[in-house]
Amino acid sequence: MSTEKVRKSMTFDRKLFFSIGSLFIVFIAIILLFEYNLEKENRQQSLNALLQDYNELIYSQIKNKEIDQISIDSIIQSITRKPLRVTIISAHSGKVLLESQQEKEPNSIANNHLDRPEIRSSLKNGNGYAIRYSQSFKKNFFYSAKRYDDWIIRSSLPFEREKFSILSPNNEFIYFMLAISIFAILLLYYFCHSLGKSIAALSQLSQQAEQGKPIHITIKSGVDDIGNITQSLTHIYDNLLKTKEKLSIEQEKLFKHLQFSKEGLAFFSKDKRIIMANNLFIQYLNFITDNTLSPSDYLFKEANLKKINNFISQKLYEQNEQEEFISESMVIDKGSRTFLIECIIFQDHTFEIAINDITQQEQESRLKRQLTQNIAHELKTPVSSIRGYMETILSTEMDDSRKKMFMERCYAQSKRLTDLLRDISMLNRLDESKDLYDTDNTDLQKIINEVINESQAALTEREMTVETKNLHERMSINGNYSLLYSIFRNLTDNAIAYAGIGTKITIDCYLEDSKYYYFSFSDNGIGVPEEHLNRLFERFYRVDKGRSRKLGGTGLGLAIVKNAVLFHKGEIWVKNGLSGGLNILFSLRKV
Repeated sequence: MSTEKVRKSMTFDRKLFFSIGSLFIVFIAIILLFEYNLEKENRQQSLNALLQDYNELIYSQIKNKEIDQISIDSIIQSITRKPLRVTIISAHSGKVLLESQQEKEPNSIANNHLDRPEIRSSLKNGNGYAIRYSQSFKKNFFYSAKRYDDWIIRSSLPFEREKFSILSPNNEFIYFMLAISIFAILLLYYFCHSLGKSIAALSQLSQQAEQGKPIHITIKSGVDDIGNITQSLTHIYDNLLKTKEKLSIEQEKLFKHLQFSKEGLAFFSKDKRIIMANNLFIQYLNFITDNTLSPSDYLFKEANLKKINNFISQKLYEQNEQEEFISESMVIDKGSRTFLIECIIFQDHTFEIAINDITQQEQESRLKRQLTQNIAHELKTPVSSIRGYMETILSTEMDDSRKKMFMERCYAQSKRLTDLLRDISMLNRLDESKDLYDTDNTDLQKIINEVINESQAALTEREMTVETKNLHERMSINGNYSLLYSIFRNLTDNAIAYAGIGTKITIDCYLEDSKYYYFSFSDNGIGVPEEHLNRLFERFYRVDKGRSRKLGGTGLGLAIVKNAVLFHKGEIWVKNGLSGGLNILFSLRKV
């Protein structure tokens, strides 16, 4: 089996044990080698110190003598019984001046000793030592030299490690280190075995987490720190899986909400890739740009979106730490529709584009502006008339009959102004809140008869008649009396004003069920051109503006009718009758 296969088959704790054990053995070996060299150096220093002491003793006995009067061998015998060899060398020439009997070598007197390492060191530092092999005696010697003025005294001893106990290693230290090593290896094995189990569990945890599987690992708490960490990670991962599942559900809800949102939404990464876009965004964008491609193919090149694209290009990669987001918006008119496009760039450089169809809001805003203008115009006419008549009365001398005529006209205009303000107030209350009108049990037949009776003088003047069909007693409805009265009164006044002389009005409850009354209010007059039918219920809309003002209407009657019908949860339509005239169909909910 190859080494690679053996490594793969080994468990983690064994791999860890052999790896750390090998490093520990190498470390111990380095310590032993270092200790041996240190011990060797210390012992060599000790031997050098001993020989230097011999050199001092020898010098103390020869320093006042001539060289030829010195007996080295007798001095050696007086100081030691060791096989000490002594040489006296000239510090200037390097020649041997004197040597002991044991030191004598062939031609040693003639040799220059300045090149010997111990001599060079003594000349430089005052003393030195060296271990050298002697070719003459065929053995190693330990030389120690010291300079004394013109002399260098060198002593030496044979250097044999196995015989010099002074240089032998400390066996006790070696035995101690071996014992410590064995104990440490056993402790390491226990630690690696325990740690291996925890790390194996941690490895299993990571593998199962990578696959997104639920984790089932049993680890005893308190065994070791990694075991505790693994147990904590297991709990955290279980909670993470539960949270992920909940987030997935919430994400699905969010995506569903975005898909069914009435706003076109798309989210983009910082490199302008689409993260998510709902269907409405695609449809709106294709409508605005006349494209049917994927938005990523043309969105950021589209000329119609130049303002948004410039904003993205300039601001997308700017550092923005003070605000959570920055935004830009623009409005585009396309065909008959108006779109509001907004872009929001977040701090992480992702961004969102939203498209809203604001056609209806724009139309409502335009209608409100028109309504304001119409109100101002409608109010201006009677006010101007009253002011003109009053100024004429005040500034002109006139008889009583003429003054009475002007006063009657002022009164008529003031009545018209009062009716206009009343109708505007009623419409505003309907727009603001339906709760402003109370409801009660009301009899529709009674209201219709009351309207006919109160309008009889005007009907007679216009030679008009009214026919009612399918009305009966106790046509009760839970509604507001004032609004129900305004429906039939405004329809009647409108017919009197515009249907024509000698026409007939028909009020028919043509259908009744458990929830609604269905009415038809028609006349056989001149009718209304088709192009005006869809706008009859708009405020201040007039088919013939000159004629309408001459007849004194406020222009709000049919708008009040429509809103009153809607208040009673009904619907209203208008059409021209088959035999002529106008036919208004509406329903009223009973409860």
